[in-house]
Amino acid sequence: MKLLRMKKHLVVALFSLVLFQSSVSECYASTTTKAKTVTLPPPPPSGYFVDHYKNNSSANTTVNSNPTIGVLSEFNKLWTPGSTWDSGAKLNSSVLDANIQKVVDIAERRTISEENAAYFDDRRNQSYSVIDGLGPLTDVYRMKAGATTTINSIPADATIKKYHDEGTNSGSTSSSLGSIVSLVNTLRGPYSSTNPAKGYFQYPRPFRWESNSILVPTLVPAINPDPSKDGGFPSGHTNAAYLSAFAMAYAVPERYQELLTRASELGNNRIVAGMHSPLDVMGGRVMATGLAAAILSDPANKNLKKAAYDEAHSKLLTQTGTAEDRFSDYDMNKKQYIQRLTYGFEQINSPAKPMVVSKGAEVLLETRFPYLDNTQRRWILATTSLPSGYPVLDDPEGWGRLNLFSAADGYGAFAKDVTVNMDSSKGGFHALDRWRNDISGTGKLTKKGTGTLKLEGNNTYSGGIRIDQGTLEGDSKTAFGRGDVSNNGGTLKEEVSGKLVIGGDYKQSAKGILELNLSGKNDLLHIKGKAKMKGTLRLHFTDNYAPADGSTIITYQNRHGAFSSIETVGLPSEYKVEVIYKSNHIQLKVKAK
Repeated sequence: MKLLRMKKHLVVALFSLVLFQSSVSECYASTTTKAKTVTLPPPPPSGYFVDHYKNNSSANTTVNSNPTIGVLSEFNKLWTPGSTWDSGAKLNSSVLDANIQKVVDIAERRTISEENAAYFDDRRNQSYSVIDGLGPLTDVYRMKAGATTTINSIPADATIKKYHDEGTNSGSTSSSLGSIVSLVNTLRGPYSSTNPAKGYFQYPRPFRWESNSILVPTLVPAINPDPSKDGGFPSGHTNAAYLSAFAMAYAVPERYQELLTRASELGNNRIVAGMHSPLDVMGGRVMATGLAAAILSDPANKNLKKAAYDEAHSKLLTQTGTAEDRFSDYDMNKKQYIQRLTYGFEQINSPAKPMVVSKGAEVLLETRFPYLDNTQRRWILATTSLPSGYPVLDDPEGWGRLNLFSAADGYGAFAKDVTVNMDSSKGGFHALDRWRNDISGTGKLTKKGTGTLKLEGNNTYSGGIRIDQGTLEGDSKTAFGRGDVSNNGGTLKEEVSGKLVIGGDYKQSAKGILELNLSGKNDLLHIKGKAKMKGTLRLHFTDNYAPADGSTIITYQNRHGAFSSIETVGLPSEYKVEVIYKSNHIQLKVKAK
């Protein structure tokens, strides 16, 4: 194939995360409000991915015989594979030219630091690299698992010599973290190779379209001298990184988003390196998502999954690590992960295609939301997924549209009523969890069990809230949506600096507790509708705050009843307070002792 030089052109900007979530949530909820389960797509010609993943082998080289080729077959709308590496043909030059141009643009502006990171992610074993996502526990894991690398620095002669990692990858199966290592190895096992798909698509790497000048100089020796064995789509490094991250995230769901962000970083570094294009990396992620779900769903791996999870929680999370946490910035993780889902490509197909959730995909959230059932996990996947229309991502089963970073933040919409039952005695997410998404929809949230659920998004769901047990905490102004709130026996907790709004009526039974955290004069619970009050009002004063006499803490249209008891915590010892009921608000009468 002749080396081609692409002209630079503008690429339509990436949709913002807000547009992603609102468009999919509103569209999905409007069409599935009455549904009791999430739509299962019809099986593709090759069968459901999770049922036939073991057909990913060199013996199966067609869309209908190999599930990984099938799940990536949207690429056939952009590119016609040839019989040799240099005989394929573009079907959509606009997208494919932009695909290579993005690599060229990144190569022109990359820094030395970025080049070094790309070298390490190329030359090190991917499972070793992904361990970084464990943050402070990275050093503990590597020590206990026996995970090593021989690529500790960039050799002076790296521009002329290819170096190989002779380390132990994710570690030893005979180590004290051997079950986690075994889970990583199982996900990266004999059915997870990208070679059959690479051989089918025969899509050249970016430097074969452009020139070696776009490569990180220290990686020029890593070029395969045989172009026929050097396919670009999908990216093998990206596939391996995500498979490792999914395995570790299953065992350590407390680092779910951080581990996936590390995998996305490694994939992005394949573009920085000049080794792969954005579409290659997107394909590697999609393939790994399907493979991870298939392998984790396989009944043969049930005991291994449990062993890895138990091992992580008894031998790893009980330790204190000292390693740097490069993924401590949630907002940055989210921004980068979302951008790398689509790399700014335009939606070339309909953006309104209904979302389906792949068979078995719910297993990817099994340990992240242990207090939910499989149907509820599927609803989370459905209401946090990407809109349709992006290149490569519209596979028939929906693997490409899954947004697992957002899914780890809970529902994107309540398309139907949702009941959450959390048992704090089981610890972990059973005891405490947070949903950070902006939740829309018409469904109702019912909180049961002794655990605590925090709502942190700009929520607009209209079905209301019922609290039977445990604690429901509002950590944003509109955390409780636009409906009525009924507290039948749990704790409704306010944890907002400023105003927290209840969008409808508020009703509290004799067993209910309303807890307000007060740190300043602007802290206020605003009930848009009527208030019916019984039970306990708990006032938690923080930051040594002593309110002024007559401070308003609750407003409403009108009120029935009164709290049967008032508790105060944290009030400076020289003060005492009483609650004064007014026609449309409650004040504090403050006295010095």
